Amino acid sequence: MSIEVRNEYGTVSISKEVITTIAGGAAVECYGIVGMASRKQIKDGLSEILGKENFSKGVVVKNEDDSIDIDMYIIVGYGTKVSEVAHNIQNQVKYSLKKMIGLDVNTVNIYIHGVRVTS
Repeated sequence: MSIEVRNEYGTVSISKEVITTIAGGAAVECYGIVGMASRKQIKDGLSEILGKENFSKGVVVKNEDDSIDIDMYIIVGYGTKVSEVAHNIQNQVKYSLKKMIGLDVNTVNIYIHGVRVTS
């Protein structure tokens, strides 16, 4: 499945895997996040932290009616303000997708799947 981006020069087809990789990479750079979590915890392991190659398990891209919605499943660090971490991730993901591929994102939904003590 891919997303079509049209401009005056033509059409560009962007796969959802590219979007999940960019969104996941932008999210893990934010302060307060320990890592990405799998959206299917029972199947993939309870609150397992995903590596770069598995961001697609923790990011869901929905494309309906020319709007793009992203669901992200994360693990935050203990002692951080969860609302601020989520807000920073939302802003960073929207900015990164706009800057890298010119994609306007309607919503970025954050789901907290765990809290870890970071050392």
